[in-house]
Amino acid sequence: MKKGSIFELDGIPRLGEALPLALQHVVAMIVGCVTPAIMVAGAVPGGMGNQDKVILIQAALVVAAISTLLQLFPIGSKAKFAIGSGLPIIMGVSFAYVPSMQGIAESYGVAAIFGAQIIGGIVAIVMGFLVKKIRVLFPPLITGTVVFTIGLSLYPTAINYMAGGVASATYGAWQNWVVAFFTLGVVTVLNHFGKGIWKLASILIGMLAGYLFSIPFGMVDFSSVGQAGMIQIPSLLHFGVEFEISSCVAIGILFAINSIQAIGDYSATTMGSMDREPSDRELQNGIVGYGITNALGALFGGLPTATYSQNVGIVTTTKVINRWVLGLAAVILGIAGLLPKFSALLTTIPQCVLGGATVSVFASIAMTGMKLVSTAEMDYRNSSIVGLAAALGMGVSQAQAALATFPDWVTTIFGKSPVVLATIIAVILNVILPKTSKTK
Repeated sequence: MKKGSIFELDGIPRLGEALPLALQHVVAMIVGCVTPAIMVAGAVPGGMGNQDKVILIQAALVVAAISTLLQLFPIGSKAKFAIGSGLPIIMGVSFAYVPSMQGIAESYGVAAIFGAQIIGGIVAIVMGFLVKKIRVLFPPLITGTVVFTIGLSLYPTAINYMAGGVASATYGAWQNWVVAFFTLGVVTVLNHFGKGIWKLASILIGMLAGYLFSIPFGMVDFSSVGQAGMIQIPSLLHFGVEFEISSCVAIGILFAINSIQAIGDYSATTMGSMDREPSDRELQNGIVGYGITNALGALFGGLPTATYSQNVGIVTTTKVINRWVLGLAAVILGIAGLLPKFSALLTTIPQCVLGGATVSVFASIAMTGMKLVSTAEMDYRNSSIVGLAAALGMGVSQAQAALATFPDWVTTIFGKSPVVLATIIAVILNVILPKTSKTK
């Protein structure tokens, strides 16, 4: 294998040069990768057992690693069709699915999430093959509305976590709020005044600071770490698979949306670091690979993955596109996922710390959506699309009792998460509303 520069896609750079760059990617995404698993575990009625929670976190890390490696080093890369894009992309568990997954876990259990994820993976595969024809339905106005709604829908989760978690006996206690705002304060200061790794790892550092700050309040229990094993491989069908129709529809729609959303990350990566647009073949292979790894990952308990925009930002900023650098980051993630004690340690993070650290992430998601929306002229037509989609999506999900007389599947698809309803409304309005002369 030839030696290569970190600024070249191929070739193997020196380990001393690649390792710190790989760790930079791990630091930027590991909190975002494991937090959705912790949130889904918390949504299970009665709470998920520590052992199952550890396995869910392990699977999130291992499947994210495998998904990333497949994107970096496609299967069949020399053939006309390959599985994986071959672009410098990092994959991780996505917050976009969290609101719907929480609703499904609450009503039907975790097995229904993985059944729906398999169907979602198949939807993504279809989207990959039809990407050139379907992407016209998802201009930045629509994807921006969807991303904005995702951010808004996660705010109540963050606030409940800051208060200590709804199921906690100390929910709303002042100690939880003190720790949460301390964590948020550290993250905010680092985001605005930090430089280099301090800014890049602001979420991780803020969470570490909040974690240490919470210990004197008696919020940390290490018993689960002592009980966890040293090495464990995620097992097949540990959580089972259940195909509940309404859950499959809700998650399937989200996979269709994220397939289009991935185009933005692929495009940002190639344009920002390689000075070109991604080819149709790269987009197709990347999205098909995304679908396949999600369908297979569900069998091992790995929650839905997607391209990670923060890592796209690192690639475009540093111009480091070497696949072996990002591959090393994936290997580090995978090794971490095989260590139950590491995953168990993550389960000891108090919910108020998680809330304080992630509320800024959710705010960032919402603002990313607004930036996408603002790329279109906000005339009366476009304002109506964004406003009505967000209003009805958020409104119905916040007033689920309004759907009480409908069948349960209606509530699961349209009431548990505002994202599905907002997406459908935005797409339909964008198709049927007459365009102004400036938007034609």
